[in-house]
Amino acid sequence: MAAAGVFCALPAAAGPLWTVASLDQRLLAAHNTERARLGVPPLKWSSELADHAARYAEFLTRLPRLRHDPSIDVEGENLWRGTRAAYTPEDMVGLWIDERRAFKNAPIPDASITGDFEDVGHYTQVIWRSTTEVGCAVRATRDDEILVCRYMEGGNVIGERAL
Repeated sequence: MAAAGVFCALPAAAGPLWTVASLDQRLLAAHNTERARLGVPPLKWSSELADHAARYAEFLTRLPRLRHDPSIDVEGENLWRGTRAAYTPEDMVGLWIDERRAFKNAPIPDASITGDFEDVGHYTQVIWRSTTEVGCAVRATRDDEILVCRYMEGGNVIGERAL
Protein backbone atom coordinates (compact mmCIF):
# COMPACT_ATOMS: atom_id res chain seq x y z
CA MET A 1 0.00 0.00 0.00
CA ALA A 2 1.28 3.49 -0.80
CA ALA A 3 2.27 6.03 1.81
CA ALA A 4 -0.10 8.59 3.31
CA GLY A 5 -2.06 10.85 0.97
CA VAL A 6 -1.01 14.23 -0.34
CA PHE A 7 -2.87 17.42 0.54
CA CYS A 8 -2.40 20.58 -1.48
CA ALA A 9 -4.20 23.87 -1.48
CA LEU A 10 -4.28 26.62 -4.10
CA PRO A 11 -6.74 29.40 -4.81
CA ALA A 12 -9.77 28.02 -6.60
CA ALA A 13 -9.81 28.39 -10.37
CA ALA A 14 -12.72 29.89 -12.25
CA GLY A 15 -14.08 26.47 -13.24
CA PRO A 16 -13.19 22.80 -13.54
CA LEU A 17 -9.94 21.90 -15.28
CA TRP A 18 -11.26 18.56 -16.52
CA THR A 19 -14.45 16.82 -17.50
CA VAL A 20 -15.82 13.53 -16.26
CA ALA A 21 -15.70 12.24 -19.85
CA SER A 22 -11.92 12.79 -20.08
CA LEU A 23 -10.92 11.98 -16.50
CA ASP A 24 -10.20 8.25 -16.79
CA GLN A 25 -8.09 8.51 -19.92
CA ARG A 26 -6.13 11.48 -18.56
CA LEU A 27 -5.37 9.78 -15.24
CA LEU A 28 -4.27 6.62 -17.08
CA ALA A 29 -2.09 8.61 -19.47
CA ALA A 30 -0.43 10.47 -16.59
CA HIS A 31 0.52 7.15 -14.98
CA ASN A 32 1.68 5.62 -18.25
CA THR A 33 3.80 8.59 -19.30
CA GLU A 34 5.99 8.11 -16.24
CA ARG A 35 6.06 4.34 -16.62
CA ALA A 36 7.14 4.72 -20.28
CA ARG A 37 9.93 7.09 -19.22
CA LEU A 38 11.30 4.24 -17.10
CA GLY A 39 10.65 1.46 -19.62
CA VAL A 40 7.93 -0.08 -17.44
CA PRO A 41 4.93 -1.66 -19.24
CA PRO A 42 1.81 0.52 -19.36
CA LEU A 43 -1.14 0.07 -17.05
CA LYS A 44 -4.60 -0.84 -18.33
CA TRP A 45 -7.74 0.83 -17.00
CA SER A 46 -9.88 -1.35 -14.73
CA SER A 47 -13.54 -0.43 -14.30
CA GLU A 48 -13.69 -2.74 -11.29
CA LEU A 49 -10.82 -0.92 -9.56
CA ALA A 50 -12.41 2.41 -10.51
CA ASP A 51 -15.63 1.29 -8.81
CA HIS A 52 -13.68 0.37 -5.66
CA ALA A 53 -11.93 3.75 -5.79
CA ALA A 54 -15.25 5.59 -6.24
CA ARG A 55 -16.82 3.95 -3.21
CA TYR A 56 -13.84 4.80 -1.03
CA ALA A 57 -13.51 8.35 -2.40
CA GLU A 58 -17.17 8.93 -1.52
CA PHE A 59 -16.46 7.73 2.03
CA LEU A 60 -13.45 10.07 2.28
CA THR A 61 -15.64 13.09 1.47
CA ARG A 62 -17.14 12.67 4.93
CA LEU A 63 -13.76 12.74 6.72
CA PRO A 64 -11.67 15.80 7.58
CA ARG A 65 -8.46 14.19 6.24
CA LEU A 66 -7.26 11.35 4.08
CA ARG A 67 -6.68 7.88 5.44
CA HIS A 68 -5.97 4.66 3.63
CA ASP A 69 -8.68 2.04 3.40
CA PRO A 70 -7.89 -0.50 6.13
CA SER A 71 -10.02 -3.16 4.41
CA ILE A 72 -8.04 -3.47 1.17
CA ASP A 73 -5.95 -6.58 0.85
CA VAL A 74 -4.24 -7.16 -2.50
CA GLU A 75 -4.98 -3.81 -4.15
CA GLY A 76 -2.62 -0.87 -3.88
CA GLU A 77 -3.94 2.61 -3.20
CA ASN A 78 -2.86 6.21 -3.72
CA LEU A 79 -4.80 9.13 -2.25
CA TRP A 80 -4.78 12.83 -3.06
CA ARG A 81 -6.78 15.84 -1.87
CA GLY A 82 -6.64 19.41 -3.12
CA THR A 83 -8.64 22.56 -3.65
CA ARG A 84 -11.70 22.01 -5.80
CA ALA A 85 -11.35 23.08 -9.46
CA ALA A 86 -7.67 24.02 -9.05
CA TYR A 87 -5.94 20.91 -10.42
CA THR A 88 -5.90 18.95 -13.64
CA PRO A 89 -5.76 15.14 -13.55
CA GLU A 90 -2.13 15.46 -14.66
CA ASP A 91 -1.41 17.78 -11.72
CA MET A 92 -2.95 15.31 -9.28
CA VAL A 93 -0.90 12.33 -10.47
CA GLY A 94 2.05 14.66 -11.05
CA LEU A 95 2.31 15.37 -7.34
CA TRP A 96 2.82 11.64 -6.77
CA ILE A 97 5.35 11.52 -9.62
CA ASP A 98 7.25 14.46 -8.10
CA GLU A 99 8.28 12.07 -5.33
CA ARG A 100 10.79 10.56 -7.80
CA ARG A 101 13.29 13.21 -6.64
CA ALA A 102 13.68 11.20 -3.42
CA PHE A 103 13.43 7.72 -5.03
CA LYS A 104 16.16 5.11 -5.16
CA ASN A 105 15.51 1.62 -6.47
CA ALA A 106 16.16 -0.23 -3.26
CA PRO A 107 13.95 -2.77 -1.48
CA ILE A 108 10.91 -1.31 0.27
CA PRO A 109 11.02 0.44 2.79
CA ASP A 110 14.55 1.65 1.91
CA ALA A 111 13.55 3.23 -1.43
CA SER A 112 14.02 6.85 -0.37
CA ILE A 113 17.24 8.85 -0.32
CA THR A 114 15.76 10.72 2.67
CA GLY A 115 15.38 7.53 4.69
CA ASP A 116 11.62 8.11 4.98
CA PHE A 117 9.53 5.79 2.80
CA GLU A 118 6.56 8.18 2.97
CA ASP A 119 8.59 10.52 0.73
CA VAL A 120 8.31 8.04 -2.19
CA GLY A 121 5.40 5.68 -1.46
CA HIS A 122 2.99 7.18 -4.00
CA TYR A 123 5.65 7.21 -6.69
CA THR A 124 6.71 3.62 -6.12
CA GLN A 125 3.09 2.49 -6.49
CA VAL A 126 2.73 4.42 -9.77
CA ILE A 127 5.85 2.76 -11.23
CA TRP A 128 5.60 -0.67 -9.56
CA ARG A 129 6.73 -3.06 -12.30
CA SER A 130 4.30 -5.91 -11.59
CA THR A 131 1.24 -3.64 -11.36
CA THR A 132 -0.81 -4.07 -14.54
CA GLU A 133 -4.11 -2.27 -13.85
CA VAL A 134 -5.34 0.98 -12.34
CA GLY A 135 -8.76 2.44 -11.68
CA CYS A 136 -9.37 5.86 -10.16
CA ALA A 137 -12.20 8.13 -9.10
CA VAL A 138 -12.58 11.74 -8.01
CA ARG A 139 -15.22 12.93 -5.58
CA ALA A 140 -15.71 16.46 -4.29
CA THR A 141 -16.54 18.15 -1.03
CA ARG A 142 -17.69 21.74 -0.89
CA ASP A 143 -14.05 22.93 -0.95
CA ASP A 144 -11.89 20.02 -2.12
CA GLU A 145 -11.50 17.21 -4.62
CA ILE A 146 -10.38 13.77 -3.53
CA LEU A 147 -8.66 11.37 -5.91
CA VAL A 148 -8.41 7.68 -5.08
CA CYS A 149 -6.50 5.34 -7.38
CA ARG A 150 -6.51 1.58 -6.86
CA TYR A 151 -3.90 -0.72 -8.37
CA MET A 152 -3.67 -4.42 -9.14
CA GLU A 153 -1.39 -5.93 -8.18
CA GLY A 154 -0.64 -3.64 -5.32
CA GLY A 155 2.93 -2.47 -4.94
CA ASN A 156 5.13 -1.35 -2.08
CA VAL A 157 5.76 -4.88 -0.86
CA ILE A 158 8.29 -4.94 1.96
CA GLY A 159 11.61 -6.37 0.75
CA GLU A 160 10.82 -5.94 -2.98
CA ARG A 161 11.98 -3.28 -5.45
CA ALA A 162 9.66 -1.10 -7.53
CA LEU A 163 11.70 -1.66 -10.72
